[in-house]
Amino acid sequence: MAVKLRSMGFVLICVALLAEGAQAQNCRLSLSQPRVDYGVIRREALVDPPSIALGTRMVQLNVLCEEPAAIALRFTGAANGQGFRFGRQGRFSLTLKHAQLDGRTVEWTQAPGETASGQLLPGQALVARGTGRRLSAQVAIDTHLPADALHVRNQTVLEGQGSFELVSPAAPQNR
Repeated sequence: MAVKLRSMGFVLICVALLAEGAQAQNCRLSLSQPRVDYGVIRREALVDPPSIALGTRMVQLNVLCEEPAAIALRFTGAANGQGFRFGRQGRFSLTLKHAQLDGRTVEWTQAPGETASGQLLPGQALVARGTGRRLSAQVAIDTHLPADALHVRNQTVLEGQGSFELVSPAAPQNR
């Protein structure tokens, strides 16, 4: 994700940079778009909020396996609490929504016997309960910046980056 902030005009352009694809064992992961553009935000249009939500953007994630497999996903990026760092002060979070495994609704787990919400947390993987050949999900990307991130004198680039990984469900959940 990248943001350009400009003094006087205070233009905010935000782009999410996500890995285009990943491969593990007999599976391949792909995204509908590796970059998400948040458009332009002008500081004068804002009413001095304590933080700025850049809105939710959706990306389609697909995993296709040659043979039925257990599918686990992790997002690797710089951690910021319950999300990932965006610039020095901001953060973004990722949540998998409307997930289907071979046409069935996916129930996510993080540890054996524990149901997970679908939010990808730093250092943790989400495991789809069951096995299948095709997983599809919408990835909701929510980005927040503190309002003072707009107080800059020159053009400034803020970014947040990371990549999706297919991991073995038996792999350690934390890094």
